[in-house]
Amino acid sequence: MIVTFEPEVSSSHVDAVIRLAERYEGVTARKYEFRGAATTITEVHLIGSTATVPTGVFEGLPGVLKVVRVSVKYRLIGRHAGMETPEFEYNGVRFDERSVMLFAGLCAVDTPEHVKEMMAALQAAGIHTTRMGAYKPRTSPYDFQGLEKACLPWVFELAGKYGIKVIAMEVTHARHVDEIRAALDAAGAPTGVMLQIGTRNTQNFELLKQVGQQQRFPVLFKRGMGISLEESLNACEYIASEGNPNIVFCLRGVKTHLGDPHRNLVDFAHVPVVRRQTRLMVCIDPSHSVGHLDKAPDGLPDIFHVVGQGIIAGATMVLVDFHPHPELALCDGPQALTLSHLEPLQSYIAAVRRTYEAVSHSFI
Repeated sequence: MIVTFEPEVSSSHVDAVIRLAERYEGVTARKYEFRGAATTITEVHLIGSTATVPTGVFEGLPGVLKVVRVSVKYRLIGRHAGMETPEFEYNGVRFDERSVMLFAGLCAVDTPEHVKEMMAALQAAGIHTTRMGAYKPRTSPYDFQGLEKACLPWVFELAGKYGIKVIAMEVTHARHVDEIRAALDAAGAPTGVMLQIGTRNTQNFELLKQVGQQQRFPVLFKRGMGISLEESLNACEYIASEGNPNIVFCLRGVKTHLGDPHRNLVDFAHVPVVRRQTRLMVCIDPSHSVGHLDKAPDGLPDIFHVVGQGIIAGATMVLVDFHPHPELALCDGPQALTLSHLEPLQSYIAAVRRTYEAVSHSFI
């Protein structure tokens, strides 16, 4: 059972609900806050045997907006009884479902010159978000593993110089969160970081708990490449249950022998499924789904077409590999778009989003 309060409810009203809930045998009450750009929504979750707990005793209390019984397995991230997707703001960037954000950048940080070129291009295009891989888990132990914490100071410095407000950056160990935090603080926090859980770590439950326990950084969670959607969503529930509700779920293709000639089988038809089952915003990663820059007969790269499939299905964030000089990239160069693709991709995203909004509004 979930008790949702009016925006900016007083702590005394929340405490009254918690005290009442805990009078019922076998019931534990936990408070959660969802911070938006303008308001904070508070919820109290009743955990345990709540089948015999009446909703009416809570619905009449001051400050209570509504009471719903949990009907799906994802208590925190689930979309219960028409609950809306919560918005949040981080470092001046608003995460919501009203527009599409583009996180374009290097899959793996390699040189300061390449990072500088990428960020300068983003600034010129009016984009304040990027991806920069410092820690790179790889299938082979002999492949480039990333520059790790050594690159963080100059990546963060350049981000501040070029007006980049949020960097999506994968972490594979809890110590990476500490290293990012320390490097940001040492640099004077010129930018922000969105912690990315990569597909290889979707069931690294200790890492999920650590990322959930900190609330400074939002989380970008990539679907596991070889596990079910349900298992991936349960992993997001791990993060939320530890106290961090600011999660974006990313679809990136799944591993299957049916995926060829793409790198993975594109799973962007699951965008509305995730949005229906959960309150999470959905991101798409076309680069790791497709894996190369082959073009269709119409001249558009497959990556563009796959981006369109995700956005027309309701995705509101795109995570895509770019590199100023893909032939020099140390990781995933064959799938990286070039800087010349940046403006056309922006225009394409805007056009598809307009179509999505026009069609979806006609059904409301």
